[in-house]
Amino acid sequence: MDIKVRNFYYLIAGILAILFAVTHAWNGQSAVLPTLHVSAIAMDTRTVFTYVWHIITAENLVFGIVFIFMSFQSERSKVRSAAWTIVSLLIVRLIVILGITAFHDVSALSDTLIDSIAIVIYIAFIILGIRMKKIEKQHN
Repeated sequence: MDIKVRNFYYLIAGILAILFAVTHAWNGQSAVLPTLHVSAIAMDTRTVFTYVWHIITAENLVFGIVFIFMSFQSERSKVRSAAWTIVSLLIVRLIVILGITAFHDVSALSDTLIDSIAIVIYIAFIILGIRMKKIEKQHN
């Protein structure tokens, strides 16, 4: 059984996604979600915010597992569409983050800088992984 990493970009993207899931969960549990336990916020609003927060954490974890699995695949053409789908979701996520932040408070866009850079780096590794086969074909 030959198990070897065939796409290091996907492996890095997978590790980043799992790291993002852990930090997102940690940040939520330690800083964001406790502020929801204010009586001025309706219970249904707290519930929706909490599950949306955890959906993003779960998505990051699933993306990480998928990319780690994909990093071992020898036939990259079979996993390329999954990678493009995740890239599309990440771009939409970034647009939503920036758009909603700008809509509510343009001055708060600077607060999204670290998250935005992380998402762009994450997307870059995925695209490098997608393009890897094209580079290999040129050498053959």
